[in-house]
Amino acid sequence: MIFAPVPGRAGVKSVPATRLAADGACGGACLVVEEDVLTIEIEEVGTYALMWTPTEAGGAVGYTIEDGVLADAGGVPEALALAAGFAFTEGIIDRREDIAHMSVCPDRPDVLRMRLADPAGAVVRRRDVVVNSSCGICGGRERVREHLAASCRVGDALRLSVTDFAPLREAMRRQQEIFNSTGGAHGAAIFDAALRLVATAEDLGRHNALDKAIGQHFLAGGDFAGSGVFISSRISYEMVAKSVRAGFELIAAISAPSSMAIETADRFGITLCGFVRDEGAKLYSHPHRIATD
Repeated sequence: MIFAPVPGRAGVKSVPATRLAADGACGGACLVVEEDVLTIEIEEVGTYALMWTPTEAGGAVGYTIEDGVLADAGGVPEALALAAGFAFTEGIIDRREDIAHMSVCPDRPDVLRMRLADPAGAVVRRRDVVVNSSCGICGGRERVREHLAASCRVGDALRLSVTDFAPLREAMRRQQEIFNSTGGAHGAAIFDAALRLVATAEDLGRHNALDKAIGQHFLAGGDFAGSGVFISSRISYEMVAKSVRAGFELIAAISAPSSMAIETADRFGITLCGFVRDEGAKLYSHPHRIATD
């Protein structure tokens, strides 16, 4: 099987495939979402191997506490964004200043090294693990209970109308280039109190897409207060847990939530909406943020 890179397109590969139909079959090439491994080595903390979609087009160089993001192109390269977002939503770091240095290995672009300003003070709940594309928070019930033990309820500044969902969804969809080409990537879009998109990301894994978007905004010095997030996937516990860490006041998703996702959103004051589509949405918790008329 030959997978070919697509010039000028990150995160996708071309592969031969046969299209089957009732009237016969025909061969040709199609685009599929790329899956690879990003190894994040956090000095004196642990090593985390994430199955991800390497979607950045510009080269990631690194990050320093003095200079901020260092890159061959503008913006926040997604290897840096994913590493920072993952460390933040894991609770390993709380502020940008907690990261002293990040760098992508010049000879191994699939390895990113991070050094913390105070590694001894980091809260580490798991070390040396592989995080696959469907599992953002893996472990037993005790691990889940510990994950948000020190977290607080989110703020209460965001207000919007049910009619705001459609333009937010369409704005996110326009940014989903990989999904539009392959049908195989999840998207996440962070919006502020003025309903402007401030960070968007795609990945094979829904939790990676969310971590990438959070990491972009985090490294850019963005303010999470009064913000929400739109996601293209179902809403499981880990998606809500990451949203609690970021302080999102609202989660809107195209698909369904789980019972634990609803319970966690309710506990931390998050407005949770599922099945956000043309015909409307389902509202599961804290409805006061949404005007329905």
